[in-house]
Amino acid sequence: MLHINDLTYRIDGRLLLEKATAAIPAGHKVGFVGRNGSGKTTLLRLIQGEIHAESGSVSYPKRAKVGAVAQEAPSSAKSLLETVLEADKERFDLLREAETATDPARISEIQLRLTDIGAHSAPARAATILNGLGFDTEAQARPCSEFSGGWRMRVALAAVLFAEPDLLLLDEPTNYLDLEGTIWLESYLRTYPHTVLLVSHDRNLLNKAVDHILHLEGKGLKIYGGGYDYFERTRRMQQELQMKMKAKQEAQRKHMESFVERFRYKATKAKQAQSRLKAIARLEPIASVTEERTIPINFPNPSEMRSPIVRMENTSVGYEPGKPILCDINLRIDMDDRIALLGANGNGKSTFAKLIAGRLEHMDGYLRRSKKLEIAYFAQHQLDELNPEETPYDHFRTLMGSEATIAQVRARAGAAGFSFEKADVKVKLLSGGEKARLLLAIATFKGPHILILDEPTNHLDVDSREALIHAINEYEGCVVLISHDRHLVETCADRLWLVADGTVKPYEGDLDDYQNLLLGRPSSPDAVAGPRRAKPVNERQKARRTTAELRKVLIPMRERVRAAERLMTRLEEDQVKIENALAIPNIYNDQPERAARFAKKRAELGRQLEDAEEEWLQASEALQEAEAELG
Repeated sequence: MLHINDLTYRIDGRLLLEKATAAIPAGHKVGFVGRNGSGKTTLLRLIQGEIHAESGSVSYPKRAKVGAVAQEAPSSAKSLLETVLEADKERFDLLREAETATDPARISEIQLRLTDIGAHSAPARAATILNGLGFDTEAQARPCSEFSGGWRMRVALAAVLFAEPDLLLLDEPTNYLDLEGTIWLESYLRTYPHTVLLVSHDRNLLNKAVDHILHLEGKGLKIYGGGYDYFERTRRMQQELQMKMKAKQEAQRKHMESFVERFRYKATKAKQAQSRLKAIARLEPIASVTEERTIPINFPNPSEMRSPIVRMENTSVGYEPGKPILCDINLRIDMDDRIALLGANGNGKSTFAKLIAGRLEHMDGYLRRSKKLEIAYFAQHQLDELNPEETPYDHFRTLMGSEATIAQVRARAGAAGFSFEKADVKVKLLSGGEKARLLLAIATFKGPHILILDEPTNHLDVDSREALIHAINEYEGCVVLISHDRHLVETCADRLWLVADGTVKPYEGDLDDYQNLLLGRPSSPDAVAGPRRAKPVNERQKARRTTAELRKVLIPMRERVRAAERLMTRLEEDQVKIENALAIPNIYNDQPERAARFAKKRAELGRQLEDAEEEWLQASEALQEAEAELG
């Protein structure tokens, strides 16, 4: 279906693709992965013919239709349904021609072709796609111009899905979808009848919706069978094998070189030495495994605070007096909670998050927040609040104040993932992922007790998303998540709250139950929204509760490690002072008693340091085992 042959492409002198080659058979669903900035979007543009390669070629059958989401969201006065229906150009042209055609033979041809392409069932199919992406019947009849940019991008996605191109190209389609839309898209792509090339960093989507992974690395392409988890395991095994082969080859080379150096001038061994020299020359070097390091994400831990830190009783919230969006909320939030908010866009998830954050005051009922409660709120729209002309260093300097030294500001920027050079790059020149990192660091600067994350994974690649997961699981405060990334929700959330029908309630099922609910499939009897009650607990619920309990255990274990580190640092500093004192010239002759005291103290400090190091070792091993169990 799609053949990429020896493709080479540069942008601004930087080589993105070099003799890249891959073949994708018809009907394959392929996830396209690679680091941000490696050239994935560029390759999609090359496939579509929007730009042209320096050398090489891209080919597919001449009559094959290639479709991608329009870069500009539709904004006309036409209804959503009309906009989507017009995406099937053949159907649209045939229907228009049918209105004016007079030749009976041509009319017959048109009607036969319309029947072949299922033209008469098209409105129902378009409505189904729009509904799956979050538009009800009423919304489908409204003009595109009435919707915001994000919603109109969903219409653009619906249009290309409805057109059913032979080669469907999707570039991060979930960036403008919620979890509900992502779940529907995953189900839709699994049964899509043609070839799909999907650029995504959504691990769950790459596991469930595709059957192959195309990896862009080192300016080349390589295709793997299976979903993302299988690709990652296979690639890791290949890297380990490659490293072992390289180590074996280096040992072989050293052995032969040693033989040559030892015997090359000895007559009886000269022939063998020459033979080994030729063997060394023939050795093909095995490339070293080079992998870009993912910079970790760290959130400062909060001070201790007694739970509950937020309590709501019969609480209502909205934007206009007398017109609440959410009512009758009866919930509490504790310090160790990991909460994911479920519910379609427009149901009030962001409204509820703003209520927790104190950005919206409650209208009725009771709401209490603990005194001195620090709350951090991260949302993608806040990226626009960063000063484009300032650098990360400038942003941290503002937060830390004039009393902080240059070294302290640079250290804080470095801890957030901004190296000396990167900290001096203007925000407008940073990538989307780097801006998201900066915004996360700014939001969590004070060590908040509650961290609210509204779609934090947009602009982050797969590895950076894993770094975010580790940061959330190591963080000792409460986390409230709104995310379309199912993998993030499943690995970080212990509690699910459903925002629907004008209120917020605990959801006792898991995400499989929720997916079945959205797709109209039978769910387990546990999957209900409402007050907590005694009932059978499924395996995923057990896993979530076990994860929460383990996280509580980690807090004192981490403190034990930190305490041992502080003690070792103090003892080492004391040792340095003693060594400096004993280094005073003639101290043993002029002040023998003082020198003896210092020597005795040095020995005592040595024993104490050994004990502290043993304590640190035991504490670190225990923490590593607990973190491994937590995953």
